[in-house]
Amino acid sequence: MSVITKQISSLEKIYPDHTEDVNVITETTVLRGECFSYQIAVFPKSNTELSVEVVSPLKESVKLYSVKNAVADYPVYDTEDSDYITKTPSLMPDILVPLEQEKCSARFASGAGALWISVTVPEDAPAGKCPVTVKMTEANGTQIEETLYLHVIAATVPKQRTLFTQWFHVDCIADIHNVEIYSEEHWRLIDKYMSLACELGINMLLTPVITPPLDTAVGTRRPCTQLVRIEKQGEKYVFDFSLLKRWIDLCLKNGIKYFEISHLFSQWGLKCAPNIKITENGEEHFAFGWHVDARSEEYKDFLAQFLPTLVDFLEAQGVKDRCWFHISDEPSSKHFEAYEYAHGIVEPLIRGCRTLDAISDYGFYEKGLIPNPVTAINKMEPFIQNDAKNRWAYYCCSQYNKVSNRFLAMPAYRTRIIGLQLYKFDIVGFLHWGYNFYYNQYSRRMINPYITTSADKAFPSGDPFSVYPTADGAIPSLRAVVFKEALMDVEICRMLEGYIGREAVIRMIDDAAGMELTFAEYPRNSQFVPQLIEKMVKLIEDHAACGL
Repeated sequence: MSVITKQISSLEKIYPDHTEDVNVITETTVLRGECFSYQIAVFPKSNTELSVEVVSPLKESVKLYSVKNAVADYPVYDTEDSDYITKTPSLMPDILVPLEQEKCSARFASGAGALWISVTVPEDAPAGKCPVTVKMTEANGTQIEETLYLHVIAATVPKQRTLFTQWFHVDCIADIHNVEIYSEEHWRLIDKYMSLACELGINMLLTPVITPPLDTAVGTRRPCTQLVRIEKQGEKYVFDFSLLKRWIDLCLKNGIKYFEISHLFSQWGLKCAPNIKITENGEEHFAFGWHVDARSEEYKDFLAQFLPTLVDFLEAQGVKDRCWFHISDEPSSKHFEAYEYAHGIVEPLIRGCRTLDAISDYGFYEKGLIPNPVTAINKMEPFIQNDAKNRWAYYCCSQYNKVSNRFLAMPAYRTRIIGLQLYKFDIVGFLHWGYNFYYNQYSRRMINPYITTSADKAFPSGDPFSVYPTADGAIPSLRAVVFKEALMDVEICRMLEGYIGREAVIRMIDDAAGMELTFAEYPRNSQFVPQLIEKMVKLIEDHAACGL
């Protein structure tokens, strides 16, 4: 036999020079409706192609992927944190290439690689032990089998309640696929990216009613993606919402129910109006942008006409109560007065719609300016200590020391731990900026995500995007699927809470961790979360069986 295989959890990363010293799994307990992933590590002695086949009563609910390596060209900033697989540019397993189940094959070079298996347990699956066997056949006819026994319990995991948005960059889809913005081909691709987003647990989408003023160099413009067509007739603005309706309908079709309305003031300081294109006297031009002060009467008048009309449209579409508005991204304490001004303009115009913004300064929440605070996970302490309501969390490039994140060079357990943290600290929503950001920093030019994963060494590799473009759409990353598992962990904790109470679940988490779990302190190994979730699921089974 020229190939050695080992069945392992989703929280192992099998990089090219990985040794065969891995933790083997043979069985686990799952809920109906649960999405469960695991891997088969492959250690070939030479370049090898394996034919792969799934044999299982759950075969139709199984997805197979070949795990391909991504280029971690900039693993992390300088940091004393040692909990990284590497801090040297290298190849890291991340790209999940789908395999057809019928007559599929995967090729492995000498070294190490992996197959990824995702099982979505049907809600009507019979309770009891169910095998999932993966048969692998070498070119010489030698066969290898790995079987995972799923013990399916007679209880269904609740639907995801955590709100999750990863910023959906429409312009990046157009540019990376070389199509015209909002052409029919662009809409077809948007549909595919939305569908994948929903699979990965994203249930809220950044909606570019105007071109989002994000990651844009001062004085420049990202491609115009505003969904609302605007014409100025004298002093009156006339709005065409037909593209926005198409967007909303496509989101709902793909299972995305919540809408994050793009930011209304420039990033990092609220100094300017966003780039907004308007037709006037038959000609299109950017009436607003870096050349227009955020406090200008002209922009104030535009918002006074635009926002109430937009809210009326959202209400007519039946989604007003599922919309959140952004004012400006990541204001700091020195921008407090500017944000207060902008909030005073926007709040009366959106008639009860919620606002949210990424902040780290508790003062914005304390003064009532951001009632739904989206806080960096390394800045959460004052919000937790003061029991701030409606807490959201986020991470980006700056959360690289001790805390969870999704960088390529991080161990997968460091991505997965966020689920238990979101539950323990009662976080209602999570935001990440990079679903598909395929530009370099400040959106000056497009990059090739298969060559650079760092926005051209601006951010730690893996921060800018979680899916990879293909000729006809996009495919997931290992990191994105592990994050989806973390979202499932939240719901399992909530389900158990219904039986034993919230304090008992938190106590169970801390006892298993051997410490008071925080955003910076948690067990650093790949067994902790799967073993704890297994115990929780079995406890749910016990209570469900007793009818408690």
